[in-house]
Amino acid sequence: MRILGIDPGSLVTGYGVVDASGGALARVASGSIVMKPADAMPQRLERIYRGIIDVIDAEHPDSFCIETAFYGKNVQSTLKLGHVRGVAILAAVHRGLAVAEYSPREVKRAVTGTGAAAKHQVAYMVKRILAVDIDFARADEADALALAICHASRRGGPKKAFSSWADYVAANKERVRA
Repeated sequence: MRILGIDPGSLVTGYGVVDASGGALARVASGSIVMKPADAMPQRLERIYRGIIDVIDAEHPDSFCIETAFYGKNVQSTLKLGHVRGVAILAAVHRGLAVAEYSPREVKRAVTGTGAAAKHQVAYMVKRILAVDIDFARADEADALALAICHASRRGGPKKAFSSWADYVAANKERVRA
């Protein structure tokens, strides 16, 4: 199974593709989609959408997972993250992929054993689990690979999986208005 993990961000969106076969995991590709801070939000969203579509078309994942939104004190940041998540999920659904979502705490626990791990601990464990010796350009890349690893460990029953946009909306009707 090939898994695409997405760590959404309005300036940097990380992606990581992992092959999971039996108990073995292997890094296929990873990187970041980087936006210019001066660009307006609609242009950033288009770049994120097209970037994810390009990764899907190049790597042909079987599954897609994304980090859930966390609620901070900054409402504007939370709204921007929601927009980014929306276009990322839309890209996956447009390419026929089921969508699974995992909280940051759940991802950290799956990769490091504790939900309170620091970013550098997650990056270290991702390198160990995937047996790669690379320097991640950004933490978002390691986080996206961690998402894919988390999903691989929960393949038997991801927390939330949707095979269509309609299924996603139906399951989240209290948060989504059609």
